[in-house]
Amino acid sequence: MRPVASVLHLDLDAFFAAVEQRDKPSLRGKPVVVGGVGGRGVVSTASYEARRYGVRSAMSTREARARCPHAAFLSGRFHAYREASTIVMSLLRETSPLVEPLSLDEAFVDLEHADLPDLEVETVRTCAERLRTRVAEATEGLTASVGIGTSKFIAKVASDLDKPDGLVVVPPGTEQDLLRPMHVTVIPGVGPATTERLRRAGIHTVADLETLSLDELVRMLGRAHGSGLHALARAEDDRPVMAERETKSISVEGTYDTDLTDRKLMEGLLTRQAGSVAERLRKNGMSGRTVTIKVRLHDFTTLSRSATLPSPVDDGPTVARLARSLLGELDTSGGVRLLGVGVSGLADWIQDDLFGEDPEPEEPLPDEPLPGPPRPVWSPGMDVVHDEMGRGWVWGSGRGVVTVRFETAQTPAGPVRSYPIDDPALSAWRPPEPG
Repeated sequence: MRPVASVLHLDLDAFFAAVEQRDKPSLRGKPVVVGGVGGRGVVSTASYEARRYGVRSAMSTREARARCPHAAFLSGRFHAYREASTIVMSLLRETSPLVEPLSLDEAFVDLEHADLPDLEVETVRTCAERLRTRVAEATEGLTASVGIGTSKFIAKVASDLDKPDGLVVVPPGTEQDLLRPMHVTVIPGVGPATTERLRRAGIHTVADLETLSLDELVRMLGRAHGSGLHALARAEDDRPVMAERETKSISVEGTYDTDLTDRKLMEGLLTRQAGSVAERLRKNGMSGRTVTIKVRLHDFTTLSRSATLPSPVDDGPTVARLARSLLGELDTSGGVRLLGVGVSGLADWIQDDLFGEDPEPEEPLPDEPLPGPPRPVWSPGMDVVHDEMGRGWVWGSGRGVVTVRFETAQTPAGPVRSYPIDDPALSAWRPPEPG
């Protein structure tokens, strides 16, 4: 454990939704939900205005619409999120050369490598306040919540304590006082199954968890999981901030607008996905030993099955054969809405001829077209430009008509106009290519 609070965790608040509100003046202060907009979509991010109605990440879009029908449901604009993320990550690297991005909107920063006179609590607090101000200025109004502590775990917990736009520094020596009243789910890796096991043992808070010995936790949860929880319940976390994190898996998945019930069709989809995974493995000069399939049923139940090979491979037929075999272990008669294939246990070498000298040819895909997510011409929230009206964004479309609100981040809330979906004066707007 570090003797000083020198690990900073920054989390951009409701990032995707905040970028949409920044760029769409008419949505500022209103509920915004970003994610899949169809009946089978899933919420990626909800603005704080939408969260007041119970909308949250990973919720089905259908349920989100029921909870907050007056929200703006947008499909998302990855180019805008990446641009904002690049700005923020650049600021973090100006603060310290040792930055570990976790996603577009989240990163750890090691302040031991920052140009600071010392690492006293007030010094790191001032540094964080200055960083948050620079983020808001550089991104034209996006806010970030920051936590600083003696470890990654404590810094992450601290950044969640005063959202949005908050800053919490946990002084060295106070970590356990902070954690003890909290529910056990604050600890990474404590999901629904572990929570239920602990509940049955009368363990609800971190203070309760702290009373269990290492042996008791290992018996209850297994060696790796039990040891990890035993340490984190005592605020023991010595993981370093790593500038480049090792890739742990490569996967491909797809969500389908209509429930899949044909087993041959599902096998064909898995075969195609396995080929894509294998291609990415080879492109990165990697191979893997463990093949995993992910299956989400019609009722949103998510299942997974894995198989581990004696040596790593990177060929599509082998991955596909294992994936199809794993699918055979599951009951998919009620319908499947998502399928995915992944390979983990990655290595940078391949065992040749693992299954014999002649590789097994891929089975042909079904003749009928494979289903995929709906691809509307005009997605809600997408950037467009009109020959006369200029730039705007798609409010909605249907019945041969697309409705556009004409505004940008630099303009007031703009007018709304409707056009035929094939109006030649209207086109998608693309950001200029870098450089």
